[in-house]
Parts: sequence; structure tokens; C-alpha cells
Amino acid sequence: MVPKCLRSRRSRISGFLLLGILVSGCGAAGAQNPDRWEGAMQDFEVEEAATPVPPGAIVFTGSSSVRLWTTLQEDMAPLTVIQRGFGGSVMADALYWIDTLVLKHRPRAVVLYEGDNDIGSLGMRAEELLEGYETFVMRVHEALPDTRIYFLAVKPSILRWDTWAEMKQANDLIRQASEADSRLFFIDVASPMLDGTGEPISDIFVEDDLHMNAKGYEIWTSVVRPFLMDIERAHEPTDLPIDAR
Repeated sequence: MVPKCLRSRRSRISGFLLLGILVSGCGAAGAQNPDRWEGAMQDFEVEEAATPVPPGAIVFTGSSSVRLWTTLQEDMAPLTVIQRGFGGSVMADALYWIDTLVLKHRPRAVVLYEGDNDIGSLGMRAEELLEGYETFVMRVHEALPDTRIYFLAVKPSILRWDTWAEMKQANDLIRQASEADSRLFFIDVASPMLDGTGEPISDIFVEDDLHMNAKGYEIWTSVVRPFLMDIERAHEPTDLPIDAR
């Protein structure tokens, strides 16, 4: 159930307050607690101990659409990317774990995918997702002022089609916010996932009708890679290993 304090369209919840609301749950289920990702963060630390993460790479982080992108390094080559997707996360989780996921790596760029679960599961409003994103941006730029941030559009899906109008509104708001800052970019991975009738292409999802199959990721790669290459190729340090994780 969506906490009552998240239901009003009229309330503009600040990013830090949003984080506090989701952590405490406003009486909601304990599954909202971002500490549930402690195990995932420990796994990242073990991985980094075996394969040190270089500074100056590109961090991809966000929910399961990033975590399940198994060909990410290959698809983004020769750009050096660090894959930090974690489960069914929401924006508040990305904020809570931002030091572990992003800041400690001192990346030159961050690619973020959140909002799918915020709107599709929690019933969050578009304006509230924008607030959370703006707080994420503020946190990154407080520590790393020159770091570029790319937001991947909240994707349409068959399972969550009834929430697409709100997701589309969130995409529009974040796109507009990105246009106001030269360090921010909106990557529209959503539009190519719609067919000629404006509905989700049916054969790009696995059986749950939510997560993407290889065809879905081919669409994302066809949009994301050239977008990043146009901007990030010139900033790729020559001493970074291509297979950095």
C-alpha cells in the first residue's frame, strides 16, 4: 500500500524528506527500508576488492533494468563502465547508498535508471520522482561538481501500462530539468519501446511482462551507446581498462 503521505499531487516533497519518508515508511512495510540492500553493497565491495574500480569511469546505477543488463560492458565498449544496478530499487535507495554506488568511484559520468518501481509499485507521483532526482543530482554535484548525469527514461511495460501516463509525465519533467543544466542529460529509451499504436512492443519482455529480454536491451543499446559516445568518448582516460567493473 502506498503511504498516505505520498498520495497528494499538491504536496512538493523535498528530496531529503522523500528519503526520510521511504526509510521510515510512514507506517508502511519494512521492505521499504533501504538497509535491505546491505547484502548487495557487500557483494560490490567483494567485487571491488578482487577487481579495483578505477576513477574516471562511467557508473550505471539504478533498479533491475540495470542489474539485469548482463551485456552492459560489451554494449558500451570502448567506454569504461561500472555496473551498479541493484534489485528492485527506488530513488530513495539510490540516494541512501549514493556514497557506495557512485561517489566513492569518483566517476566522470553517472547513468541513472530509477522511477519504474517508484511509480509502478509505490504509486509515487511524477513531481515527487522529480524531487528525488533533483536531490540525487545535488548530492552528486556537491561532491563531484563536473560529473555529468544521464537519466534513462522510465520505460513503458505491459505489466505497468496502467501507470504509463504518470511515468511519461515524470519523463517530461526530468527532461525539462535536464535542459536547464549543461551537466544533465535525458536519454529517451522509452519511445523506441512503443509500437505504431503507442503501446509497448510485446516481444521485448520476459515472461513477467516487466523486465526486458535481449531484444529490449538491443533497443536500449541502440539509443544509449551513441548518446554516450558523442559526449563521453572524448573524456575516456587512456589508462582505464575496458573491462572495469
